[in-house]
Amino acid sequence: MKCAKEIMLLYAVTDRAWTGKESLYTQVEKALKGGVTCVQLREKNLDEETFLQEAMDIKKLCQHYHVPLIINDNVNIAMACHADGIHVGQEDMEAGDVRRLVGEGMILGVSVHTVDEAKRAVACGADYLGVGAVFSTTTKTNVSRMPIETLQSICNAVDVPVVAIGGMNQGNIMELAGSGVDGVALVSAIFSVENIEERCRKLRGTAKEMVKRFKRTEPKT
Repeated sequence: MKCAKEIMLLYAVTDRAWTGKESLYTQVEKALKGGVTCVQLREKNLDEETFLQEAMDIKKLCQHYHVPLIINDNVNIAMACHADGIHVGQEDMEAGDVRRLVGEGMILGVSVHTVDEAKRAVACGADYLGVGAVFSTTTKTNVSRMPIETLQSICNAVDVPVVAIGGMNQGNIMELAGSGVDGVALVSAIFSVENIEERCRKLRGTAKEMVKRFKRTEPKT
C-alpha cells in the first residue's frame, strides 16, 4: 500500500492519558467523525493480548470510516491485526528490517529529525516521514524543538509525504505554512479536549488551509 499525501492531513496519535471516563475506542470514533485522515494507535504499557484486542477493535472502526490505522512501534501487533501501517522511531527496529518483516503491502512510517535520517529512512522503504518536534511538547520530554529550516530541508530532500508532529494545536498550525509538510500529527490537541469531534473539524480545516500555502521543490539527488 502506498501512502497518499491526503492521508497525512490530520493524523491523530492516541494517548490514553486523557481518556478519563471514556474509552479510547470512543475517543477515536469521535475523532474519526470529526474528520481525521489517519489514526496511529500508540500503546506503551498494555500487555500484548490486551493491545492486540484493542488494535483489532479500532482497526474495524477505522475501516468503517475508510481511514488507515497505523500501529506505533509494535510490528507483531501490526501484523496480527492486519493494520494498514506501522510507525517506528530512530530508537526502534531499523526501518529496513521492518520493511522486510511486513512486506511491501503495509505502510511504513519513520520518525526523523535530520535530512540524513530522512534520506536513509526513504532508502530503507519508508512510505512517509514523521518530523519533529516542530513545537515544544510535553508528550516526549527527550526531543528538542526543530528549527523550521530543518523541517523545510527535510521536505525538500524526499519524495514521500511528510507529517509534522510535536506541540501543535489550533493556534500554531498555520506557522508551518510554506514549510512543505503534507499534514500535522496531533496528540493532546485532539484527545485532551471535551468535544473531540468538533475540535477535529476545526483542525482539519486549518490543516487544509496550511498545506495549500506551499510548493515543495524537487528532491535533491
